[in-house]
Amino acid sequence: MQERHLDKDIYFQEQEYTTQKYVIPYVQDFLKVDKSLHVLEIGCGEAGNLKPFLDMGCNCVGVDMNETRIEFSKQRFANHPNKQLLQLVTANIYDKLDEYKEEFDLIILRDVIEHIHDQEKFLHHVKKLLKPTGKIFFGFPPWQNPFGGHQQICHSKFLSVTPYFHLLPNPLYVGMLKLFRENKTMIDDLLEIKETGLSIERFENILKKENWKIDRKTFYFINPNYEVKFKLKPRESYSFLSKIPVLRNFWVTACYYLISKK
Repeated sequence: MQERHLDKDIYFQEQEYTTQKYVIPYVQDFLKVDKSLHVLEIGCGEAGNLKPFLDMGCNCVGVDMNETRIEFSKQRFANHPNKQLLQLVTANIYDKLDEYKEEFDLIILRDVIEHIHDQEKFLHHVKKLLKPTGKIFFGFPPWQNPFGGHQQICHSKFLSVTPYFHLLPNPLYVGMLKLFRENKTMIDDLLEIKETGLSIERFENILKKENWKIDRKTFYFINPNYEVKFKLKPRESYSFLSKIPVLRNFWVTACYYLISKK
C-alpha cells in the first residue's frame, strides 16, 4: 500500500481515471464542461485530476504548496497538446485570492479538504475565487470511516490495512504506531491528518454557516477511486443508511459534494 502511494506515476493515473469517469459526469449535470470552462484545482499535487479537463480544452490552473509535486506535474504536461491552457503554481491559495478573484467556473478539491487547517476560514475565503455562477466540487473521506486516518501510507504492511485504529485516543494511537516502528515524520503526519479530519456533519455545518448551497451530494459505500485502485465497483451507500447522522461516517468511504454561492 505504502509503495503504491509513493509512486507518483500510478497516483497521477488513478487521479486521471477517476476524474474522467466519475467526477466530470458528476459535475456535468449542473455545469457544462467545454472549452469555455475555467477550472482551478486546489491542492493539485501531481495534477492528474486536471488532465481530463485539459484534454477537453478547458483553461486549467493547479495550485499546490509542494514544489516537488508541482515540478513533477510540469514534466508530465510538458508535451501535452493543450499545455498553453495550463498553469501550475507553487503557492498558498490565500496568497492568490486577489490575483484569481472571481475567475473560475469550477474549483476542485479532491481528497484535499480533510487536510486543510481551519476549514471554516477556507470555505469563507474560497468564495472570492469563484464566478457568481460557479461551482465547487469536493470529494473526501469522512474521518471515522475504516481508513479515514490515511493509514494506507504507513510503512508497516499490517497497519496499512488495519481499519479504524486511527480512532484510538492519541496516546494509544501513537503507542501503536511506535510499536510497529513508524518513524517520527510518519507519526507527525498521521497526527496532523487526525487533527484536520472531517465528518459529514461538521462539513455540512460549515457550509451552512458560510452560506453555501448544496447542489448535489452523494455518499459512497465503495469509493469510486477504488475501481482503479482495487478493481472494486463503486457503490452508493443505501439511502436510509446515509441519513443516519454520525453513524454514517463509519461506513461511507467517500463523499461527493457540488456546491455554489447562495
